[in-house]
Amino acid sequence: MIKAIISGTGLYTPPATISNDELVATFNQYVDLHNAEHADAIARGEQQALEHSSSAFIEKASGIKRRHVIDKEGILDPTRMKPNIPDRANDQPSVQCDMSVAACREALQQAGKTADDVDAVIVACSNLQRSYPAVSIEVQNALGVQGFAYDMNVACSSATFGLQAAVNSVENGTARAVLVVSPEICSGHLNFGERDSHFIFGDACTAILVEREDAVAPAAGFEILGTNLKTLYSNAIRNNFGFLNRADDSGVGQPDKLFVQQGRKVFKEVSPLVADTIQNHLQSLGLAPDQLRRMWLHQANLNMNHLIARRVLGRDATEDEAPVILDEYANTSSAGSIIAFHLNKDDLVSGDVGVICSFGAGYSIGSVVVRRR
Repeated sequence: MIKAIISGTGLYTPPATISNDELVATFNQYVDLHNAEHADAIARGEQQALEHSSSAFIEKASGIKRRHVIDKEGILDPTRMKPNIPDRANDQPSVQCDMSVAACREALQQAGKTADDVDAVIVACSNLQRSYPAVSIEVQNALGVQGFAYDMNVACSSATFGLQAAVNSVENGTARAVLVVSPEICSGHLNFGERDSHFIFGDACTAILVEREDAVAPAAGFEILGTNLKTLYSNAIRNNFGFLNRADDSGVGQPDKLFVQQGRKVFKEVSPLVADTIQNHLQSLGLAPDQLRRMWLHQANLNMNHLIARRVLGRDATEDEAPVILDEYANTSSAGSIIAFHLNKDDLVSGDVGVICSFGAGYSIGSVVVRRR
């Protein structure tokens, strides 16, 4: 039987960053402008006054300290409150293509491979820039990969679902190697005028190269022991637009078309589902939780990750056991667990077992158990 190996990973990080203090200063200016403009309606009780945010509130609620973004100026303009990402001509590479190529090249370099070794590209992310032609085919063309490509969206679980699809292609012989790419421009659909969620997202792109075992050096990479996927329909996290809301370019946009979530409901419902999924997946592979060397969890909320790790391990996890990148990157949707893996895998030794797990809207949960070769 052909076995699938993760032989390389890559990460593109936008250079622009926004600290909590910067974001809060802009948000509070926006609140003051809004409340002044609607002062009469607020006084009559027809509208509620907006409340200020604070860096302390953001860090306590999420663990986030700053985020990387494609555009900083548009987000920090209190009269705009959303990124300014100009349209490109159809004959130019898309923003997501540029991000993807950078991440893919690092993954290929890490694995010691070239585009000639790859047969497929899967772009798996929450927010696709367009419907068609598929972004993945554009990335395939830019890299010079022969074979096939397709896009997929399972919200924040897209990367792990993409990994499962890549494993299938490698193990059934459809492809020698598959690139799974997650170019997440999350800032493009966040409502920066909503106090409870204006701080959540950042932008980034990850890439993972999945190859057949006989194409990888014996001691290199991570063997994929198994994948497990779960979905359960819920409206508790929803985005009615998809990518960028350009319908109203004068302000924060149309709230009903942007990201919304019922945070407490999500925390209560998703956390136990994720923990149970990981435990059941380990059991199906003949593994116990105490055999886990590391958990690369979806980077959505620090408190959520602490709870999931505690339920899986039966105790609090150390940061070494469940590394966190939320403080630097914020929630990068499907890229989050892969960023954690990319930045926190090189110290593992042969035989170490870990789980890459993402979860989000859908609800969707993807678990990928790996072992250092």
